[in-house]
Amino acid sequence: MPKLTIDGIEVEAEAGMTVIQAADLVGIEIPRFCYHERLSIAGNCRMCLVEVKPGPPKPAAACALPVAEGMQVWTQSDLAKKARKGVMEFLLINHPLDCPICDQGGECDLQDQAMAFGSDRSRYHEHKRAVTEKYLGPLVKTAMTRCIHCTRCVRFIEEVAGVPELGMIGRGEHSEITSYVEQALTSELSGNIVDLCPVGALTSAPYAFHARPWELHKVQSIDVLDAVGSAIRVDARGNAVMRVLPRLNEEINEEWLADKSRHAIDGLRYQRLDRPYVREDGTLRPASWEEALRAVAGRLLATEPDRIAALAGDLADAEAMVLLKDLMGVVGSPHLDCRQDGAALDPADRAGYLFNPTIAGIEDADALLIVGSDPRWEAPILNARIRKRYLMGGFPIAVLGPRTDLTYAVEDLGNDPATLEALATGRHPFAETLAQASRPLILVGQGALARPDGAAVMGYVRRLAEAVGAVGADDWTGLAVLHTAAARVGGLELGFVPGAGGRDTAGILAGAEAGDIQVVYLLGADEIDTARLGDAFVIYQGHHGDAGANRADVILPGAAYTEKNATYVNTEGRMQQTWLAVHPPGEAREDWKILRALSAAMGKPLAQNTIRDVRARLAEVSPTFAPGNDGGIVPATSTPGFAAFTGRLEATPFASPVRNYYMTDPISRASRTMAECTDVFIHGKTHGTTGGDGGLTAAADSKRTGTDG
Repeated sequence: MPKLTIDGIEVEAEAGMTVIQAADLVGIEIPRFCYHERLSIAGNCRMCLVEVKPGPPKPAAACALPVAEGMQVWTQSDLAKKARKGVMEFLLINHPLDCPICDQGGECDLQDQAMAFGSDRSRYHEHKRAVTEKYLGPLVKTAMTRCIHCTRCVRFIEEVAGVPELGMIGRGEHSEITSYVEQALTSELSGNIVDLCPVGALTSAPYAFHARPWELHKVQSIDVLDAVGSAIRVDARGNAVMRVLPRLNEEINEEWLADKSRHAIDGLRYQRLDRPYVREDGTLRPASWEEALRAVAGRLLATEPDRIAALAGDLADAEAMVLLKDLMGVVGSPHLDCRQDGAALDPADRAGYLFNPTIAGIEDADALLIVGSDPRWEAPILNARIRKRYLMGGFPIAVLGPRTDLTYAVEDLGNDPATLEALATGRHPFAETLAQASRPLILVGQGALARPDGAAVMGYVRRLAEAVGAVGADDWTGLAVLHTAAARVGGLELGFVPGAGGRDTAGILAGAEAGDIQVVYLLGADEIDTARLGDAFVIYQGHHGDAGANRADVILPGAAYTEKNATYVNTEGRMQQTWLAVHPPGEAREDWKILRALSAAMGKPLAQNTIRDVRARLAEVSPTFAPGNDGGIVPATSTPGFAAFTGRLEATPFASPVRNYYMTDPISRASRTMAECTDVFIHGKTHGTTGGDGGLTAAADSKRTGTDG
């Protein structure tokens, strides 16, 4: 490893590293605009100029200069500073004086660097260049006259998002960044280019002119709009969430964030349940907490235990689920389930419902089979990690399921479930590819498991995994179940599934339809067919007026994920916590508090009185929730022998459970921003009808084929 000296500090760097990377290792900051550690090197802003010896008598770009043995670098010499001041002068020649009205103000890299290397006057008196605005979709607002041509957005869209729809045209001062065809960026990660832009050329359209960064209080949390559990920062002003930004987490989302997770937050302001309601004469009317709890308690106590059931929704937190499970135990009902879609997941086998190799572990795999999943819509951040591994090379990928553009090359195995049987029995060529891999990865989605033959599908997947060595090795378990619901793994860890003789989701709905189930407790469960609840007395506890609330006889208003300190477990089995950023609206309360109060109203109070007590109860039920395990994973032990439980596969093709990426839960369905995205990307409306300046967008079918859209 070459040794060099930077500002008198000796640094030992890996061969192939650049000077700017070596400087970062020892905490020496070199200014930059175009360089980003997760993107390819462009070397076109020249802000990172340093003095180097031995070498030419002129400054060199640190981002593009490889380290060498004996190299001496000065980052603060007079030559380096003079060069940077010259670069800054050129950058500001055409830059408009928009700072007072620019949304990037206060967070602008150009502002910060201009303070250090800018001048108090300009020597340029010619006419300044102006660039027309570009339409990039409903999420990204442009002011391209501010652009300094760092090309970060171009490289991200092409390299990370895998949708090469941005580029630079023209030469000299006529150069400009634009989309190749005027249309919305067809990427579920497009919002990240706003974070990457070092000036105010790209800003968040939904957030534009709503707040200044110094007005916001910032709370670290996690995203729950999919099962990945991306690290986020919630920025709020007063009691309103203004924006959500990604936080660095190398194990999960690196520093990226999916568009729905970033922009669906305006749904937190609409269709909220802010007071209890009780149905009277067929109409819901506002009620006091005492009245609502008394009505629920009276009905639960008056109903036979075998006629009571509970379902947990996709956004339910672990604290609420464990107390609801305990409450059902007090009542004596075995009918409860957290699998709204009926996915065939055995709670007794953790390796059978976790993403065992972990999200970061995708980079260690050397072959991938995707079964019944569309990770681009089900988990865009995870799909970006698959693309990252694909770009490293030596990573054959095959897809058995709906044909979609996943942003990387795949071998299409069709969409016939019989192919899975051929793979499991070694009669398909790709089975040999998996067997030859040292770390094969088999990703199975909910589209494969939430079917009548889901148990058979899982059986064949397990049989294939054992046959190719994806399970059983000490250092690798390549069976990966990709969930779409943030609450699903937590519910399975807690055993929020039918007890002895209990009904699952399908059984509960069938029982309610037949009149055998008379009381159904919905803990944020909105993804079921509420028409099948028949004449059952429905209690809905949640935060939005979605499907469950419309059918409810009593509504108990709960808190959304930004309004409570709550625990979730992501698809890997990683326990994480949200933190209260704003308070619930009106009379809404945290979900565990509602259940504790309900138990007291029933005269059978649960033992937990504080959040500490509830979390101690979580740890009693599962080691996943043990104190000090925040952010950690308790590895699952793979259980062999599942090949015998294969059953019969149906001929019905696989289909992704996500029909519209932009509306998958009560929050995103209430979001006006997501409604606009649905108009543009799903229905293909022109952007002139959604606030743009003319031209056509791309319909979903232009980038996706198959059953989605």
